[in-house]
Amino acid sequence: IVYRRTQAEMPVRVEELHHAFEEGIELKELRGPREFIGDDKTHFVTHTLLDVIALGAPDASGRRSPVVTGESESMAVDLVIMALGNTPNPIIKDSEPSLKTTKWGTIDVAAGSQQTSLAGVYSGGDAARGGSTAIRAAGDGQAAAREIVGNIDLTAEQISSMVHAAGHYTELAGAPQTILEKIHLADGIVEFIVHSPLVAQAAQAGQFVRVLPWDKGELIPLTLADWDATAGTICLVVQAMGASSMAINKMKVGDAFAGIAGPLGLPSALHRYEGQQTVVFTAGGLGLPPVYPIMRAHLRLGNHVTLIAGFRNSDLLFWVGDGERVAALQAEFSELFDVIYTSNDGSFGAKGFVTTPLEAMLKAGQTSKGRKIAEVVTIGPPLMMRAVSDMTKPYGVKTVASLNSIMVDATGMCGACMVPVTIDGKMVRKHACVDGPELDSHIIDWDKFLPRFNQFKPQEQASRVAHGFA
Repeated sequence: IVYRRTQAEMPVRVEELHHAFEEGIELKELRGPREFIGDDKTHFVTHTLLDVIALGAPDASGRRSPVVTGESESMAVDLVIMALGNTPNPIIKDSEPSLKTTKWGTIDVAAGSQQTSLAGVYSGGDAARGGSTAIRAAGDGQAAAREIVGNIDLTAEQISSMVHAAGHYTELAGAPQTILEKIHLADGIVEFIVHSPLVAQAAQAGQFVRVLPWDKGELIPLTLADWDATAGTICLVVQAMGASSMAINKMKVGDAFAGIAGPLGLPSALHRYEGQQTVVFTAGGLGLPPVYPIMRAHLRLGNHVTLIAGFRNSDLLFWVGDGERVAALQAEFSELFDVIYTSNDGSFGAKGFVTTPLEAMLKAGQTSKGRKIAEVVTIGPPLMMRAVSDMTKPYGVKTVASLNSIMVDATGMCGACMVPVTIDGKMVRKHACVDGPELDSHIIDWDKFLPRFNQFKPQEQASRVAHGFA
């Protein structure tokens, strides 16, 4: 722990600090991190530059203020966990613009109440008070509960019905996430039909789920490829890459996942495009399952859609045969749906990458020889998405990338999926999980974002070896 005051000034419970020391944690007093230094090749942090601190006059809290002396020192590190204090999480405000906040960023509640600016929503604790104590937070919770009870204007019968509905919801949520069908699509690629009624009922195009394959397993984000609300099923397509996905693809019909949370993320933003315009989807490799429900949603809206689907070779094809998903969409929307296939080796469709036909369409759209591209949605390998984004930017064509970033909780709290973007000339970070997964590809700082996909290659390989997959 690097701390800018001394142990005597730490606002911590004595027993907790004692336990930390017992666990081997060290305390570096009177030091404040000023800069983190990383390796340009691995993009991992290697050192931190620390300001040497002295204690000055007491501040408003009664503790002596930390004063930078001008001296500094370097300390080697492999991982940094930043304690950012108890200031309000800006995600709350960003995700709900109509929620009023104070000038300090805390949630604004009515005087003498826990009621927020949103009807039926109450708040308390640090979110409304700012930094305070657990005792006051508990008191706020009790006050909010009393206020909610006092504002309920329901009959006993209505309450009973709501409790029954909540019980039914809980039963559905607790239903085993059982594999009902398993289809081998191509080498290392498997389609699963899974019983997941709550997710199926709420799913929208562009959303994803967080899968826990087994207890104490890895949390894996998977985009929803399809769903059936009536049957209560969802479709997931998994490519065996790491140890967890390899193990998932060995699961059998009748096996159940430990948990599937979702649907998560923002659904795709759909617009009705008039005239001779088309929405282009570039799907590389396993990008076809994620684009499928989004394409279908655009087609149902009446938009013309062009799919450019790229595969490494003909051995990795799926969903493109007669009667399969892409062909079924072509049959249903024959006047609105064009399909272009490419393969790296030319064994299926045009030889090359998805960017070749895309470039031709962009040029044709400028000369009025073809449909004008209204929007491009790109899903697939990160390098492919970057290439598509770089190609469309000079043409001023709106381009959306669906990002399968590293995630843990997938609800905006852990920060593992942060994406560097530039807005109004300022670099900020978006969460792929709650702000995405679809983001404007032209504002993404790809130079900073792409290296993250290689950060854990050694650990992934070690895991494959440990689990007998390599």
